[in-house]
Amino acid sequence: MLRRFVIFAVTSITLLLAGHQAIAEEARIGFVNTEKIFREAAPAVRAQKKIEKEFEKRDQEMQRLAKQLQTMQEALEKNSVTMSEADKRNKEREFNDLNREFQRRQREFREDLNQRRNEELAAVLDRANKAIKAIAEAENFDVILQEAVYASPRVDITDKVIKALADGK
Repeated sequence: MLRRFVIFAVTSITLLLAGHQAIAEEARIGFVNTEKIFREAAPAVRAQKKIEKEFEKRDQEMQRLAKQLQTMQEALEKNSVTMSEADKRNKEREFNDLNREFQRRQREFREDLNQRRNEELAAVLDRANKAIKAIAEAENFDVILQEAVYASPRVDITDKVIKALADGK
């Protein structure tokens, strides 16, 4: 009885796996490289330019502060030998205060920039997903993958998605 059950179970599993393999061989699979979309798609490029413009003044201010810090450090190193101890301590304190302020602003700048970039990329990804779904339905894809260790160029539909985004779909 047990032997008959084992034979039945093995046969059933074999047939089940063969059926899944046949289904998998008939399935139409596509792949989309999301990173390429973020680099090359028109909405992503526009979003990047928008962010750059939005943060341009703050970036210039950060560069100005960095240059001011560098100038202060060079002056401190150059003149520290001839300065009185009180002047030296005052200049070092002034330098350290400005350096802390610079680091605080730099951290805030990075956080704000990353938040805006994530917001813009989320909007691009939403549009890309809609384009992917439209392509999948129009071309009868069963599955579209966005992450894979390897994808054959034969199943890569990234360029179609980029074109669809450029066309405004």
